[in-house]
Amino acid sequence: MEPKRDYYEVLEVPRDADAKTIKRAFLKKARTLHPDVNKEPDAEERFKEVNEAYAVLSDDQKRANYDRYGDPNGPAGFGSDYVDVSDIFGGGGFGFGDIFDSFFGGGAGRAGAQARTRGRDMGIRLTVTLEEAAAGCKKTVAYTRLAPCEDCGGTGAAEGGRAHACERCHGTGRVVEVQRTIFGQMQTQATCPVCHGQGQVIDHPCETCEGQGRAPSREKVEVQVPAGVHSGQTITVSGKGEAGVRGDASGDLVVSIEVAESDRFERRGDDLYCTVRVDALQAIVGTTVALDGIMEGERVTVEVPAGCQFGQQVVVERKGMPRMGMIARGNLVAVVQVETPRDLTKKQLLDVAAIVAERALDEGAAAERDARPEPTSEEEAEGFSAAAENAAEHFAKERWHAPKNPFRSRK
Repeated sequence: MEPKRDYYEVLEVPRDADAKTIKRAFLKKARTLHPDVNKEPDAEERFKEVNEAYAVLSDDQKRANYDRYGDPNGPAGFGSDYVDVSDIFGGGGFGFGDIFDSFFGGGAGRAGAQARTRGRDMGIRLTVTLEEAAAGCKKTVAYTRLAPCEDCGGTGAAEGGRAHACERCHGTGRVVEVQRTIFGQMQTQATCPVCHGQGQVIDHPCETCEGQGRAPSREKVEVQVPAGVHSGQTITVSGKGEAGVRGDASGDLVVSIEVAESDRFERRGDDLYCTVRVDALQAIVGTTVALDGIMEGERVTVEVPAGCQFGQQVVVERKGMPRMGMIARGNLVAVVQVETPRDLTKKQLLDVAAIVAERALDEGAAAERDARPEPTSEEEAEGFSAAAENAAEHFAKERWHAPKNPFRSRK
């Protein structure tokens, strides 16, 4: 595999170049290498190389790691406290390709339509752990957007330049064309090719942004993730999307949250499921198991009842995920896994064997009683006669008197 070129060589800037010099060099090269402009076979690969170089050198931490270790991720991989969720080559979310489509297009719309000058909304994905989703957290995301041009302050005009009405469309942003056909004259309306539908042109446009008032920029934004957030929910950061043309309003940054799976818990709604392992003897007599909860420093006690079976669920109330925007929490559901102990001593094994033998004898005696044949009607009659004779013989020995009824009135 061919080694990567030095990022400073790619942008053709010195190693001590400041941020503004790096950005200007990047924009200059990107304009000449963009696939919409450059039709050479290797233009796309070179364009990606320039994007990668700028993504590193425009980020203070990545640039410091690159200068020191030769790797933007540092000596042991990515170790910063922010998450880079943008994909500069396309893929999930937005990339430099989308940004340059807007940058080169200058905000021009379809034929006959008024040019769009307001910045578009942008969307990115942010992945957080289950623990971060439970407690809530603040994350810093790095991304690239069309931001107000620093050189012209977003006006699009260089020093001494000014905007005036387009002479081609007279400030309307649209031109009307009339064509003669066999059916007569046909009139069509199209976006002005001079002002791109904006109605104004700048006599001395800014060299950095070419009069748009915005340019690609690498930025960081803090995102407050609320406690109890679910995957798929979004957080909107106002005004941090694509900047508008020549000072028009910026769009919003829409952050889509993705909660990563946990090794300890499985989330179902606001309830958390986990496994609790106990040995068979503990399951027989019952036991108490303490485990770490989802919150930092939280300890949860699970009361395993006596006679607990494999797979039985024990619910611990209000120890699950917080309900977003509320004090209440879901439940923690502990699924009991019963395991056979393998470290019993000989005496313990003998004690268990004695219990098993005793249970076997009890079960054998019960089975023997159940196996006895039921007496026939003749046998029952003979038994009743014998009992009657015994009772008669008993009462014949001595006269038997019935006990007095205390509730009977005396005469």
